[in-house]
Amino acid sequence: MTALPSTDRRRLLFVLVLAVAVGAFTATVPLLRDWFDLRVYYGAVDTWVHHGGSIYDYRVPGTAYGFTYPPFAALGMLPMALVGLSTAIALALLLNLLALALVAGMLAGPELRRHGWFGCALTACLLALLEPVRDTFSFGQVNLVLLALVLSDAWLLSGGRGRWAGVGIGLAAAIKLTPALFIALLLLGRRRRAAGVATAVALAATALAAWVVPDASRFYWTDALWDTSRIGRLAYVSNQSLQGVLARLVAPQEPSRALWAALALLVLAVWVRRTSRALAGEDWAAAFALTGLAACLVSPITWVHHLVWLLPSFAVLLRRRRLRVAAALYAVLCSSVVWLWFDDASGLGGFLGSNTYVWITLGLLLWLPVGQPRPDRPALSHRTSATPAAPSTAAPAIPAAPDQPSPASPEGAATTGRALIAGRAVAVGRAPRPGRAPGPPCPAGADAGAEAAEGPAAGAACVSASVPTGSTRPSAAKPQSSSERASSYTVSPPPA
Repeated sequence: MTALPSTDRRRLLFVLVLAVAVGAFTATVPLLRDWFDLRVYYGAVDTWVHHGGSIYDYRVPGTAYGFTYPPFAALGMLPMALVGLSTAIALALLLNLLALALVAGMLAGPELRRHGWFGCALTACLLALLEPVRDTFSFGQVNLVLLALVLSDAWLLSGGRGRWAGVGIGLAAAIKLTPALFIALLLLGRRRRAAGVATAVALAATALAAWVVPDASRFYWTDALWDTSRIGRLAYVSNQSLQGVLARLVAPQEPSRALWAALALLVLAVWVRRTSRALAGEDWAAAFALTGLAACLVSPITWVHHLVWLLPSFAVLLRRRRLRVAAALYAVLCSSVVWLWFDDASGLGGFLGSNTYVWITLGLLLWLPVGQPRPDRPALSHRTSATPAAPSTAAPAIPAAPDQPSPASPEGAATTGRALIAGRAVAVGRAPRPGRAPGPPCPAGADAGAEAAEGPAAGAACVSASVPTGSTRPSAAKPQSSSERASSYTVSPPPA
């Protein structure tokens, strides 16, 4: 493996070359989305605020696509009504950059700080190549913001600041329903206070939206929520969920909802089992990663840009030194390979290829390393593991020299007691007090520190035979090492 440049000058040159390559790739190879989803958000808010219409009345000209999120999401986007579209695009870019920086910091903060600006620059370039990330920017989507909100709760819980934990998950669930699965994670991990906070915040935000826009709220919860055609075709190749797999198998017919529900329940059962194992080992990083994977699989529609929820899984793989697996999955997620079956996903090749990202998500859910505590605890876990019991340190029998008294004799017993006291003093870093006579050996279960007693009883204090001496104390344990397709986005753009 080629070593990275070691001097600042070479590192700067390397980063500049890599940034140019990433920019050229992004501008030529992937399909640019022309801020399609942001145009939907902007049009919906503009129709509501400036034209007296409902949030869900707006449609992108020439398409059937409109606003599909809960009404509270529109409340959060109200500032766009004060600016033009170009300014809204610029603000969305800045917001996504900030959210991405927060996500990277919460997932790999110590590693980034260790490598300084060079590590941050390399990470930025690598993330810019990842299809879910670049699509989130190009669409003007909110996925990274939601991920940052959820991970902020993980950060609070892991740092012992649980008073406000749950606010981020609650807000994310009010903006989009999929993050609500993280409330179940909190319950599974017995973080009932955080789960209660998340539920209360989500309900309060939903109630606020119902008070501000009652008609839109009624329409969403009784009609729009259950109409998946408003979001887009289930069989569209960008839908990398379990229902997307079923839809492409039977297209143009509708997939069986009963079969989808059965598969979703099976995935959730696997999620509960694997997440419980992670929580048993206080591996909250893996638990949050597994929950993001399960949410992507069971959601009726998971567009490619929703797969930013896989980023915590990559952090777990890197932390567990599964570098080859992480590199292989990263390369596939950068390739846009599923779009090769944009026109036709029939046959075995179409079944396997058009669902590539589903297989990656499912594979991570099944085989992501969990429940394997390491000395360098993950950043999302704050409890320390119990200290293992010390090995037995009883002194071995040493034959007496010819000119020394036998241990069985009174003189030998006194000599042995003095040696044990001296050995313990060395072990704890202090010398025995002068003028003190050693006491008899301690019986089983006696306080090993009894010889430190003050006053008249000091002479009668016992000496623990289990205290290691300088010669028998074990050495410290070593730490572990650680063309048509392009036109489809302008004539018939993908759903938000």
